[in-house]
Amino acid sequence: MATVTYYVALAFMRTEDGDIVACEPKEAQSADQAVRRASSLAAMDTHCGAIAFSRTGDPAIGEFDDAVILKTVGEVDGGLVEN
Repeated sequence: MATVTYYVALAFMRTEDGDIVACEPKEAQSADQAVRRASSLAAMDTHCGAIAFSRTGDPAIGEFDDAVILKTVGEVDGGLVEN
């Protein structure tokens, strides 16, 4: 079993109805890069916030641990960051 860790930055935006929805995830090479990318994405006018997270698992069998939130910036979908 070969485990891999993926690092991701995910921006959020508000719909016309005011709902918060996720944008396209952006893969990063490291935790630091994911955090920096999330901060940059959150600063864009079209976004209301972003998160950086990692997931570790075995892609060959499709089993992954729960995501580990590295950083949240601004407004994000609360269901994704509940503890």
